[in-house]
Amino acid sequence: MKKSFVYQIVGAFLLAVIVGLVFGDGASNVAPLGDLFLRLIMFIIVPLVLSTIVVGVTSAGDVKKLGRLGGKTISYYLITSFIAISIGLLAGYVFSPGSGVDVTINEEAVPSSETQSVVDTLLNIIPTNPIEALTTGNMLQIIFFAIFLGIGIKLVGEKASPVQRFFDGLAEIMYKITGIIMKLVPIGIFGLLAPIVGEYGAGVLLPLIKLILALFIACLVHVVIVYSTAVKTFGKLSPIQFFKGIFPAATVAFSTCSSSGTLPVTMKNTQENLGVSKETSSFVLPLGATINMDGTALYQGIAVVFIAQYFGETLSFGQILIVALIATLASIGAAGVPGAGMVTLIMVLTAVGLPLEGIALIAGVDRVLDMMRTSVNIMGDATASLVVDASEKKREAA
Repeated sequence: MKKSFVYQIVGAFLLAVIVGLVFGDGASNVAPLGDLFLRLIMFIIVPLVLSTIVVGVTSAGDVKKLGRLGGKTISYYLITSFIAISIGLLAGYVFSPGSGVDVTINEEAVPSSETQSVVDTLLNIIPTNPIEALTTGNMLQIIFFAIFLGIGIKLVGEKASPVQRFFDGLAEIMYKITGIIMKLVPIGIFGLLAPIVGEYGAGVLLPLIKLILALFIACLVHVVIVYSTAVKTFGKLSPIQFFKGIFPAATVAFSTCSSSGTLPVTMKNTQENLGVSKETSSFVLPLGATINMDGTALYQGIAVVFIAQYFGETLSFGQILIVALIATLASIGAAGVPGAGMVTLIMVLTAVGLPLEGIALIAGVDRVLDMMRTSVNIMGDATASLVVDASEKKREAA
């Protein structure tokens, strides 16, 4: 990672804040720059995910190795998500962000309470029409289709080699296109952040500053302690080198609030800056962008405690355990797009009987909270790819 590129990102970030504070609502005039960047990112996501997962599966060596990769990846994501929700709950009780908050609830800000059952959610992972999944951008269904397409190519063998070469070539093309788009990251960050700062400013954050502070510290604890430990102990890499290498992706995640939208940058950073193999990153990262939501799990824990405190409710130990379990599963099922955390919070609130109207309390600052939790999400994806890749290299060396 070139230092000049890092300076450009930091400069764009600071300039966006200054422009937002100085020009207020007028900062929305630069929004097309952010929209352009997002459209370019969304333009490459579907072919990138499809091709890289197929390549990741076909290059795994054998189906047994593929199963091992999947088992390690999902286990890591489950463990870190559970730790994250625990830290979030603890931060909620330590900071008591919902105590003494006087915010008027706008019920129009409450999203629909219709949620799918766990069974329906699992069944909906399987596409009835893979082409429709590709055109609508349904990431879970695309991942399912890509994994089985890769397995099918492996099982067919030599006759399917033209198909495998096609996806190999497509993946390389998408890597090259991604590299071109990544040069626009500083412009995209400026165009995305300046209007947000201009719209919200500092005033709207003050009534809920304790909530924002609680999430910030919880995210910091999870990143510094959990991720640093995982990176150093299992990934055999210096935490400083890791954070430096993943910094551009974390910044893009902070700006876009989208794990899926940040995926191309995450893949580029983990491969070029952290030394993770394409074989591992092309399998672990697309999967993580869809099912790994440590930051969202942190948010769920703090938000539930915040809402309970606001309404004067006391959560029992059993309810806290339910929150931990449901939030872990809900965060894994969350879509990697802006605002998904608020929707999955409904499942958690419903499970413990808290008023859904409480979501409107944090709707006004959800964008700020979303920025922090998305950055944590993609750093979690990167640590997983590093840890899984290190374990595979160790196995091969043994």
